[in-house]
Amino acid sequence: MTADEAIRFIHEKIWQGSKPGLSRTAELLSKMGDPQKRLRFVHIAGTNGKGSTSAMLSGILKHAGLKTGLYTSPFISSFNERMRIDGLPISDAELAEIAEFCAPLALSMDDRPTEFELVTSIAMEFFARRRCGIVVLETGMGGRLDSTNVIESPLCSVITNIGLDHTRELGDTVEKIAAEKAGIIKKDRPVVIYDLPENIRKVISERCNEMSSPLSAADSEAIISVSDCRSGQTFSYKEYESLELPLLGTHQLKNAAVALETVSVLRSLGLEISSTAVKTGLKETFWPARFEIISEKPFFVVDGGHNPQCAETVADNLRKYFPGMRRIILFGVLADKDYMGLAKILDSAADEFVTITPPSPRALSAFELSDRLRCFKKPVTACESIESGIIKAIELAGACGVVCSVGSLYTAGPVRKFFGK
Repeated sequence: MTADEAIRFIHEKIWQGSKPGLSRTAELLSKMGDPQKRLRFVHIAGTNGKGSTSAMLSGILKHAGLKTGLYTSPFISSFNERMRIDGLPISDAELAEIAEFCAPLALSMDDRPTEFELVTSIAMEFFARRRCGIVVLETGMGGRLDSTNVIESPLCSVITNIGLDHTRELGDTVEKIAAEKAGIIKKDRPVVIYDLPENIRKVISERCNEMSSPLSAADSEAIISVSDCRSGQTFSYKEYESLELPLLGTHQLKNAAVALETVSVLRSLGLEISSTAVKTGLKETFWPARFEIISEKPFFVVDGGHNPQCAETVADNLRKYFPGMRRIILFGVLADKDYMGLAKILDSAADEFVTITPPSPRALSAFELSDRLRCFKKPVTACESIESGIIKAIELAGACGVVCSVGSLYTAGPVRKFFGK
C-alpha cells in the first residue's frame, strides 16, 4: 500500500458517517494490541482554541526534551499533518505501513469504524511505534463519545473555550455542549480550563467533583499585554515575564494561559519543563489559518473560523490590527453552519463581501450565499472559483486595504496554496 492508496482507503465510503460511541475504536485498538496503553496523554477538548492550545503545549513539551506526539483535526494542506511528532508530520511510508496493518483488522469488524475512528487508531499506533514520551491529543468533536476518549487515564484533561457549534450532535445550549466536552474528565486526574463564564464553569466543576478531579482555571486578569502588533505579541502571565507569541488576538493570550496552567500541572506530576522550554515553545508556535497574515499590499489574512464565536474574534482583530483600512471579506461556508450568524458579526468589520464555494460536498454555493448576504446592503460579488475570488478580493481591497478569508477551514488550504504556503 502506498500513501495515496492509504489515504484513499481511509476516505472510502465504508468508513464514512458519524456514529457516536467508543466501542468501535476500542475494538479496533484491541485488535492492534492496544497501542494507546503504552502512551501518556494530555487530552484537549473545546469548541474554539483547542488546536492553538495543543500547538503551544506540544511545542513547549518538545523543547522540554520530551518526544511529543500531536494529534489534531482537520488538516489544512496535507492529511499527514493530523499526526506529528516533534512538529514533523507522519511520513508517507509510515502512513502507508500503518494503514496496511490496520486495514484487515478494521475490515474484519462487524460494526466497522468511522473514518475518524480509523484515523485515531492509526495515530495511536504511530505514536506508540515511535515511543513518544507524551501525546497532546485533541478531540475531534465533543468529548464524551469522541473516539479519542478511549484513553483510560490522561496525565491531564484540558477544556478550552466553549461556544455554539455542532449543536445537532452536542446540544443546543453552551451548558449541554460543555457537559459533552467535560466527558473527557477522568477520575482523580487533574483538569485545566479556559477562563470560562460562570454558567459553563459550573457544569465542568460539577463533573470534576463527581470524578474527584482537581480543577485549575486560566486567569485572564493575570495576563499583561506588553506589546501587540501584526508580527506577534509579547505578554506576561503570573511568574512568566516577556513571553513572545506569534499568534494574533487577545484570545490567543487566553489560550496561552491555558497552556501555561497545564505546564504547572504537568510539573506537579513530575515532568521537568524549564522556563526556557516554555519561552521557546511559545515563541516558535506555528498554527496556520488562525488569523494568519500570509501576504501584504494588500494584507491578506486567512482564518478558518466557522462559528459565531470565531467570527467575533475575526471582526475584533480586523478592527484592531487594520484600523481605518478598506476591509474585504472573502467568505465561503458550509450549508449546515450558522453562516448568517457569522455574516451578521463580520458585517460590522466589512466594507464588501466576495463569496466563494468551499471544496466540500456540504458547501453552500457562492451564488446562493451572495443572495443571502444582500440583506446587509453592502456590495457582494460571487465568484466561480476560490482562485478567482482571491483575485477579485485583492482587486477590491487595493494596495492599501486588507482581505480576510473566513468561514470554513476547507477554504484555508486552497487559499494558502494560492500564495505558495
